[in-house]
Amino acid sequence: MAEQQNKNKYSIIVPTYNERLNIALIVFLVFKHIPDVDFEIIIVDDGSPDGTQDIVKQLQRVYGDDRILLRARPRKLGLGTAYIHGLKHASGNFVVIMDADLSHHPKYLPHFIKKQMEMGADIVTGTRYVRGGGVHGWTLMRKLTSRGANVLAHTLLWPGVSDLTGSFRLYKKSVLEDIISSCVSKGYVFQMEMIVKASRKGYHIEEVPITFVDRVYGSSKLGGSEIVEYLKGLVYLLFTT
Repeated sequence: MAEQQNKNKYSIIVPTYNERLNIALIVFLVFKHIPDVDFEIIIVDDGSPDGTQDIVKQLQRVYGDDRILLRARPRKLGLGTAYIHGLKHASGNFVVIMDADLSHHPKYLPHFIKKQMEMGADIVTGTRYVRGGGVHGWTLMRKLTSRGANVLAHTLLWPGVSDLTGSFRLYKKSVLEDIISSCVSKGYVFQMEMIVKASRKGYHIEEVPITFVDRVYGSSKLGGSEIVEYLKGLVYLLFTT
């Protein structure tokens, strides 16, 4: 298995906007938890005014610009297009997508890689809603809102995964390229559309329990407008998938 693993390369796409306080730690933790894995970290920054790109350039001097790739864009252009942009620069045969705000801990990456190799999965997705998974740092209201949104999506869409709105995933690159080309949603709904379409296409999806931790530094980018977009996206997927 180790021999097979050594042949794989993992491109880790991390979209950023105002993550100056988090990006160095997330990079350090990735290197700490998968030291024997061939990987690159592709940071897609949407013109952060807080100096995120300056920190990334410092990280390139430490780790090498072959391991830390900065692929900046001039302004905020959306989460879905950030993945598409990062994918264009990915040289690995597997792609990981994860958040930069430490809500997705890199300690789970070895579990994702192991699960994929053991099961031959096309996609491995992190889930908060099975034994061993959960959330930390959320208010009761936010937990209820998240769980309610997930139950509603399950009832309407039957996606075949327990955590439809999760955004910590490992894909075979060819599978991600196939799915992402047909997705039209924006923002946080993009993640939901990708996993629903992957399920409809018959791709093999496995899950790994994770604990989602609310961001330590910076402010959450999830607000009322994202909730409205989620509901609109749910209706769209109900009638198109």
